Amino acid sequence: MTAIYASDPAHARGRRLQEEESTFRSCFQRDRDRIIHASAFRRLKHKTQVFIEHEGDYYRTRLTHSIEVAQVARTISGALGLNAELTEAVALAHDLGHTPFGHTGEDALSALMAPHGGFDHNAQAIRIVTHLERHYADFDGLNLTWETLEGLAKHNGPVTGKTPWALEAYNTQHDLELQTFASAEAQVAAIADDVAYNHHDLHDGLRAELFSTDELAELPILKGCFARVDDLYPGLNYYRRRHEALRRFFGVLVEDVIGFAKTRLHDLQPASVHDVRNAGQTIIRFSDEVFNDLKVIRQFLFDRMYRAPSVVEMRARVTCVVEDLFPYFMTHPDQLPKQWRKDVQDASGETALARIVSDYISGMTDRFALQEHERLCGGTHPTPG
Repeated sequence: MTAIYASDPAHARGRRLQEEESTFRSCFQRDRDRIIHASAFRRLKHKTQVFIEHEGDYYRTRLTHSIEVAQVARTISGALGLNAELTEAVALAHDLGHTPFGHTGEDALSALMAPHGGFDHNAQAIRIVTHLERHYADFDGLNLTWETLEGLAKHNGPVTGKTPWALEAYNTQHDLELQTFASAEAQVAAIADDVAYNHHDLHDGLRAELFSTDELAELPILKGCFARVDDLYPGLNYYRRRHEALRRFFGVLVEDVIGFAKTRLHDLQPASVHDVRNAGQTIIRFSDEVFNDLKVIRQFLFDRMYRAPSVVEMRARVTCVVEDLFPYFMTHPDQLPKQWRKDVQDASGETALARIVSDYISGMTDRFALQEHERLCGGTHPTPG
């Protein structure tokens, strides 16, 4: 049963450029399908989360992460009576703006772009779906609905303070009401992101042997998960034991979000999606108890995984890749691909050129950035050692 506070495709606010609607797909289904078919979505296959793309085939990429987020988001959305297609569209698109080399690449590009308005991956996702995808005859971008764009812009909450330039540039044409909260569907996509990375970073860290199963079994929430597995399956194989425990950890997070969201929705009694946007608070989130436990787990991951010597070494090496490529293209814009050169010709001033170069580099996959660095700057693949 659809909740009264769910986003209704029949009453969507439409697209910036009006189109004839599909006879067999809702507008939110159409958004989801356009995102899946976007070039930027396919490139997520070779963009990484924590590890670098060539380090191993079993670590998560941005693509596998986005698929996991969408799966969690559909589950939560269905339990709360929300619109699953809008939830899935935001979930699948939420990482489109990420650079190569995960947050390391973003940090490097943000520093390089500081004199030119900065770089923000959420704002870049908006830029991709409204400008940089250029496949349709009638418009640049994907011409997504207002609700999907709002979800991309505000899934982490209202945009306060200085608005990233890429988001501001679009918002002046199509007001996304940045000062309010997003729909419940977009809030679900945001919390599904948290659920997915809290789960898979633990799994990837174990696979990389940055910490042990016994260490995980002493952490909050996980301690109970391992104890339950040991009660049910005494003497279980090492790999199956940790998989079963992490599976239960995943379930605890999802059940907590659903249960706590139902309580908050009951207390607030929103009568429409408008009430959700103007509730003055995030409605879809973890309970305080689970949130505090997750802070302990995130600190463990920060100390043992994100700041592990091998990861720190790799971060330094790939930072150099971005720091070399950016000034190279600023001084050799003729080396940009042919389809980018018209933008360069139309660019007026250093900042305009920098934003084109930033768009190009941020769209690279890990492997392509490494290949271009070697070809253009004489670099070698940054492998540990």
